[in-house]
Amino acid sequence: MSRNISIKSSLDWATVILYLVLVFIGWLNVYGASFDYDQTSIFDFSYRSGKQFIWIVCAIGLAGIILLIDSRFFQTFAILFYILMIVLLIVTAVVAPEVKGSRSWLVLGPVSIQPAEFSKFITALALAKVMSGYGFKLNNFKSYLITGFIILLPAIIIIFQKETGSALVYAAFLLVLYREGMPGMIPLICFCCVVLFIIVIRFSDVPFAGVEAASAGLVVAFILILLAVPVLLFLFKSDKETPKYTAWGYFALFALATFIHFMGWISVNFLYVTLFCIAASIIYLSVNAIRFRLPHYWFIVLFLVGFTGYCYSAEYIFERILESHQQMRIKVVLGMENDPRGVGYNVNQAKIAIGSGGFLGKGFLNGTQTKLKYVPEQDTDFIFCTVGEEFGFLGSITVLALYLLFLFRLIHLAERQREPFARIYGYSVVGIFFFHIAINIGMVIGLAPVIGIPLPFFSYGGSSLWAFTFLLFIFLRFDISKTARVH
Repeated sequence: MSRNISIKSSLDWATVILYLVLVFIGWLNVYGASFDYDQTSIFDFSYRSGKQFIWIVCAIGLAGIILLIDSRFFQTFAILFYILMIVLLIVTAVVAPEVKGSRSWLVLGPVSIQPAEFSKFITALALAKVMSGYGFKLNNFKSYLITGFIILLPAIIIIFQKETGSALVYAAFLLVLYREGMPGMIPLICFCCVVLFIIVIRFSDVPFAGVEAASAGLVVAFILILLAVPVLLFLFKSDKETPKYTAWGYFALFALATFIHFMGWISVNFLYVTLFCIAASIIYLSVNAIRFRLPHYWFIVLFLVGFTGYCYSAEYIFERILESHQQMRIKVVLGMENDPRGVGYNVNQAKIAIGSGGFLGKGFLNGTQTKLKYVPEQDTDFIFCTVGEEFGFLGSITVLALYLLFLFRLIHLAERQREPFARIYGYSVVGIFFFHIAINIGMVIGLAPVIGIPLPFFSYGGSSLWAFTFLLFIFLRFDISKTARVH
């Protein structure tokens, strides 16, 4: 049965205070990043700090309204919201004007709204609704197909809007799936795909002996794949000798090929050597899988075939699918290109701004890089460089500590939920916030490619601030409701 509850006494005030502190610090940094010497006040509505103040007041008002709505409302209409959101995303992709290379902004008079920002929490609601349904478990192909469809559909539409960064945020839902029973092997495979993609691209311009530069990355990737075979054999608890003999066999063959090549007897192409090792391993494992009925050998065969094919496709995707500016951004991050005046300009200037702040920073409104507008998008995607320049290393660490505390608090709230719907939605919230924070800050300091996603509660803009507020306070409303049920 249910009982009346007090929102004031049941609300998790620790999370609300963290939200308000982050929003306030973010507002100060918007003021610092967009400051003009003609500006007389932080509340001047003709400047971005004044406009952000309006967005903040509206966001707090919307947060209060969300807390007054019965949590069952969000659960009941989750699928309807999702359908309407998909329609809105499609309409946006078709009718929205092109702004900075993307078609993701709907212009409604003096106001511009980015539906892709709101689609994240609506997707989280729809995913929670489906996964919390009676008898639903992540243990069969159908369940993965359904969850994959819910997650990927809005992401694909957003890609058509040319907002690749916003689409990549949907990878955050892997955390939810893992928490709800997805085998750890799947996130591990995803991680391996990212690593192999980086290796194939990074070493593609480093010529090896007997290998064309374009194939050098494949050789490095294939060697790593081969090294994984003895490890997998050991983990599957095969006989003790097989992993050892396999590793020594690879080592002996490569040592022999290297010796022959550098002695000048034959010019050895190491790409062919690695492919020979992979083919021989596949044949050996397949024969033994049939002969001795070892089903786990088939998994290793699938591993070899799948990742070998993926390495070739990674090269194709990079060269043929990605746009030239996207390729250049990845090359700049991987150190393959410098381009300080082109694609790498933003990151280079952001690093200079952060580095110039030193330990304590130059002081509020005293950042020279910021004031002279050296960093493009410094009050939106690159706002963290303002933190580094004006508040220094100490200020940057403080902001990171606040974000870390915020994420740990959300995980705590998610774990204490009694209903699967609230728990699944809670982990969606954690995943989305974590992805935004990690990628945005990594982007600013040069550890991730520039993909253009906002820093939660810091970046200027009403769409992102409102979307993050909706995302958080819907979850806080679910947390309040957990005390309304007596078991």
